[in-house]
This record gives sequence, structure tokens and C-alpha cells, in this order.
Amino acid sequence: MEHFDLRKTIQEYTEQISPPDETAMAQSRRRWDSLAKPLGSLGRLEEAVTQIAGIQGTPEISIDRKALVIMCADNGVVGEGVSQCGQEVTATVAENFSEGKSCVSIMCQKTGTDIFPVDIGMAADTPRTEKRKIAYGTRNMAREAAMTRRQAEDAIHVGIQKACELKESGYQILATGEMGIGNTTTGSAVTAVLLDVPVEEVTGRGAGLSSEGLERKIQVIKQAIRMNRPDPADPLEVLAKVGGLDIAGMAGCFIGGAYCGLPVVIDGLISSAAALIAVRLAPACAPYLLASHVSKEPAAKLLLSELKKDAFLTCEMGLGEGSGAVALFPLLDLAAEVYRKMSDFEAAGIEAYEKKR
Repeated sequence: MEHFDLRKTIQEYTEQISPPDETAMAQSRRRWDSLAKPLGSLGRLEEAVTQIAGIQGTPEISIDRKALVIMCADNGVVGEGVSQCGQEVTATVAENFSEGKSCVSIMCQKTGTDIFPVDIGMAADTPRTEKRKIAYGTRNMAREAAMTRRQAEDAIHVGIQKACELKESGYQILATGEMGIGNTTTGSAVTAVLLDVPVEEVTGRGAGLSSEGLERKIQVIKQAIRMNRPDPADPLEVLAKVGGLDIAGMAGCFIGGAYCGLPVVIDGLISSAAALIAVRLAPACAPYLLASHVSKEPAAKLLLSELKKDAFLTCEMGLGEGSGAVALFPLLDLAAEVYRKMSDFEAAGIEAYEKKR
């Protein structure tokens, strides 16, 4: 399936996700085993190419057209002093994406990735960021639910729609990113509830909080969970009560990518929390996801473990914005190039390796 239909519910999208093509994956494995090198010697890079073959439904994979979707949104919980800076920074950085000034913009230029910043919930309007605004930021989750259930659903639909539009425009692989001051707070809150772990274990310093600031952040998250009492068995409720519009939009990208047959790359903490929401809502989308890196945030390893995903990179990154996801693209390009161009054993005049039992 490739077309977005506003009349469909999230459940209807999830029910129409097809599993990756096992025949294409088997053909991809045979191709790898035929290349004139030790069997499996590119390790998980080979597995990634085979996964993409299954997603694309053909062993003749292509990931030349890449897109990064950055969901930009503000979080009312910033009013509790959980971040170093105010909400005005979200809009400034979002505009920098379009101007090519940000870190991830430069990474996109180098890796041949087109960048799509989306205003799904910023507190301000900006001239260049694509408008898909659900609300002018969420409410303060320490005092009330961050958003309504309907707003959470609508934001997920934005992500599904964006993924489907990019597929129809010819993009072959997506990276996910976010921009929103305060979103390590919402990401940690969602993680604590869904994984049923203490807030202290999943809350980090974000963009550089002091020890005092970190303790305040932990207490704010505890207060939000205690007051809102989100049901861990209802991921949409968790998202609405203690999440963010950026998390919801990325969750939609993961579901939409799976629905329309696109591999989607997970970024760091906030993206991983969104991926967990997506997988809880639509378990069938899990085989369509690739984990890029292990964020330095405390929740990162726990989230990836729950998702049963092994990250390719361990660089102690903590920027967000999709920077880790985009950093994976050169590795995938190298693997795809070897897969497509390397000679097989016969052409290379080398005796084929045999699998040992």
C-alpha cells in the first residue's frame, strides 16, 4: 500500500502493513554469500541490506533517494524549568534547517539527503517550515495532560501522511528527527511509563542541565506521571498525557513507512520513544525500522533493547534532530555499493567459501 487516506483510522493503517518479502530477503542472502569475500564478513551491514531488500520487495535494492523528516514542536512542560533555554529556540533552529545552517543540515548536504522540517506543533509560526500544525505547543504535562487523545491521533496521521507522500515522490529510505525544547523530558516520561522503570533510570541531562536541573527534571516527570496516571497498556494515552507532538509525528512516520514499504531509520532518545509508541500500536512495523546509534541519554539502551534493535553506531551522540540517523546513511551506501558491484567467486577466480556447520 502506498497512498494516504485521511478517512482511515490508525488501526486500519496498522492492519494493512504487509510483512517484508521473504523471497527477496533469501535472494539477497544468496547474493551476499556469492560475493568473493569471507561469508558474512560485513556483518550487520549485510543484514541491513537484506532487511531493505525485504522491505522493498526486491533483491535489487536502491537507497539513493534519502529523506530526513524533522518533526518540530514545543512542549508546555518547559515552563517547569526542565531545560536550559526557552521555547523560542525551537522556531529559530527549525528555520536554520531550511537555511542549511544547522548541524544536521550540513550532514544532509554531505550525504545527499533531502531535509523536510515539519511544524507539527511549534509555539510560533515561521516562514519556511512546512505547516502541519496540530496545536501551538502542548500543555504543561506537570499540571494537566499534554494534549487530547484526538490531538495525539491527528499528529500520528501527519507522520503517516508525510511518509506516504515521500514514498509517492520517489524517496527510498527515511530518517526521523525532531526539534523541540523540552523533548528529552517528554521522551523520558514516555519511556518510564511504557517500560515501567523508575524515572531516575531513564532521565538524562538533555542539552546540558546541571545536577540541580537534572533533579528538578526528574521530579517534574514524576509529578506528571503521578497526576496524569497514564495507562502503560494504552500507548496512545501515554503519548497524549505525557508525550509530545514531535513524538507523535515520528511515530506516524514509522507506521506510515511500514504501510507504504519504506525503511525508516530511528535516531536517538526521542525518536526511539516514538518508535516504541509505533511498535506498541502497530507491531508489524518493527521489521521496517533500523536503529542508527546509541544515544548518550540513559534511556537509549533500554529503548533499543525493548525494540529488539541493535544500533550500528556508538558515538556518544546526543544532538537529536536526526543527526544519528543521517550519520548511518554513508555506511548503508557503502554496503549497498559492495552488494551491487563486487564480483562473485567465479568472476574473481576464487574458490567459494563454504558455510561450516
